[in-house]
Amino acid sequence: MPSSIPRPGAPVRGSASGKPIMALFDLLGRSWALGVIWQLSNGPMTFRQLQESCESVSPTVLNNRLKELRETGVVARGDGGYALTPTGRELFVLLEPFGAWSIRWAERFPGNEPSA
Repeated sequence: MPSSIPRPGAPVRGSASGKPIMALFDLLGRSWALGVIWQLSNGPMTFRQLQESCESVSPTVLNNRLKELRETGVVARGDGGYALTPTGRELFVLLEPFGAWSIRWAERFPGNEPSA
């Protein structure tokens, strides 16, 4: 049975090409993948800490996501819990500007105008 973990060079959801960008988008598009990366950007966390900070994530989904992120080299498990690897930190540096952009976007979103 082929692995369901997105890998560059192998077909992924939405693409048979195996292009690395498509594998990345498949990985990041999975539920709670970005949330886990975002939470770990401040440092290592245990499974329980991650589950609490991700609020509504089920233990099964969190476990699956951590497995995928570990197998793709984004997250590692150590004595302090789960942490971003150097590759994961590099990815977060690219993702972080989306946080600031999303705040600006939300402020301009219809119905979210600040009241005078």
